[in-house]
Amino acid sequence: MRPSYREPYPVTGAGVAVGAVTAFAWLLLFGLLGRDVPGYAWWTLFAGGLAWLAAAALVRHGDRGVATGVAIVTAGGWSIAAAIVAVRWAQSGDWPLW
Repeated sequence: MRPSYREPYPVTGAGVAVGAVTAFAWLLLFGLLGRDVPGYAWWTLFAGGLAWLAAAALVRHGDRGVATGVAIVTAGGWSIAAAIVAVRWAQSGDWPLW
């Protein structure tokens, strides 16, 4: 007989959805702390870093589906923040984060 390996925490769609909604709320709450474009960008970067640390811990010790949802939404949130910074930079000609 061939050995059968079962994953202790299989990735499920519900887990990915829970991670995505949680990360969205997390980034939204931190993004609302910023009063202008630089504040929004720095708060989003900080919140995303914390979210990715949590995702790394979940990959190692918890639910990988939730970690996947967190990582996907965090990457999307960082992309939105980068696009906003790029548009402001293009409009003003001055780097907005310093």
